[in-house]
Amino acid sequence: MNFRSAFFFLSAISAARGFTAVSSRIGAAAILGPRSSSSLSSTAAPTKENETFQRSLLAARIANDAKTGKKAGKDAPPVNIGWDSHMPVDKAPDSLVRPGDGPEGNYPMRARFEKMLREAQISITDAIQNIDGKAKFQEDCWTRANGGGGMSRVLKDGAVWEKAGVNLSVVYGSMPQEALQAATERGVDRAKGMAPGERVPFFACGLSCVMHPRNPHCPTMHFNYRYFETDGGVWWFGGGTDITPSYLDVDDMKHFHGTYKEVCDRHDPEFYPKFKAWADRYFIISHRNETRGLGGIFFDDLNDRDPEKLFAFAKDAVNSVVPAYGPIIEKHKDDPFTQREKEWQQIRRGRYVEFNLVYDRGTVFGLKTGGRIESILMSLPETARWEYDHHPEEGTPEAEIMDAFKHPREWV
Repeated sequence: MNFRSAFFFLSAISAARGFTAVSSRIGAAAILGPRSSSSLSSTAAPTKENETFQRSLLAARIANDAKTGKKAGKDAPPVNIGWDSHMPVDKAPDSLVRPGDGPEGNYPMRARFEKMLREAQISITDAIQNIDGKAKFQEDCWTRANGGGGMSRVLKDGAVWEKAGVNLSVVYGSMPQEALQAATERGVDRAKGMAPGERVPFFACGLSCVMHPRNPHCPTMHFNYRYFETDGGVWWFGGGTDITPSYLDVDDMKHFHGTYKEVCDRHDPEFYPKFKAWADRYFIISHRNETRGLGGIFFDDLNDRDPEKLFAFAKDAVNSVVPAYGPIIEKHKDDPFTQREKEWQQIRRGRYVEFNLVYDRGTVFGLKTGGRIESILMSLPETARWEYDHHPEEGTPEAEIMDAFKHPREWV
């Protein structure tokens, strides 16, 4: 299947689920032509004059609401108007969290969480860059006029990784209740007390990462750790780390899952079995009846104890990414591989694309709240492959890992 056919396949599934897929750039060419719009297909590209007017209108509305204490109404535009509302800057400010921005809430936690994620972004990219030994991470920084912004660090064309990205984002805004539902496990609860159609003011801070290696025997890895607040002082933590190999190495999975079991056990012995099972449920490609990869941990809407304890858990988890993943890459980065194995890796990357564009909660949330497109779609591999009605031969390594994708296992 070529990329254009794949896109329309994903669009059809997306439409069935109530949202629209966006055009994504896979490889050198954009599916719908060079420099095609990345906005939702139902949204016309705004003219410069119209966008300027909308920004002015929004500024006046924000100022008025600040005086009256009024919540965002159902007809209020999202705070980050337009898909190009992110202004590039040479260097990000010391903090993207500003007192007084966004809904009332726990400002010290917002600032500490951003600082912790900034430090993790630096330490993780430094370690990955050292393992790669060739390419360097390039950093893009941006801000938004209404507050917040982000920093993307992307490595391309490395010796070990074709593409690796670690993105920090701080977002203030208001979102439709359906976007909130898409962003959380229990979205309806988060809009409790609000009128139907009323927008939900929110703050979000997160660090997300995807790394796609060259060698088919080196797995792809993803993580995301985030902190949310909505109007009325509602808060929660979410995130996790997961692994997506193309070939099964049981010792690798024992190491990866064992590392995160140790992390979880340091904070609550119930965390690992609960969050491992949650990852197995979350990363299912429903239309394929298989998982995207071989799991890890995943959690959301976590606010069942003191936020300081959850902050400590999130910090421990994000700082365990390199110990969990790095040794696996070091072990396999120089493994020999065949063209057939490379093609199988590309097929599995196709599955990765399907999950991210159709089901991934972060992708849906980013698109519904006007996020920065390059950051949202950073998770996609540079190349992928779709073969019609492909099934691995029985008894092959490809069939072995397919069984694990269809029947999640316990690794530790």
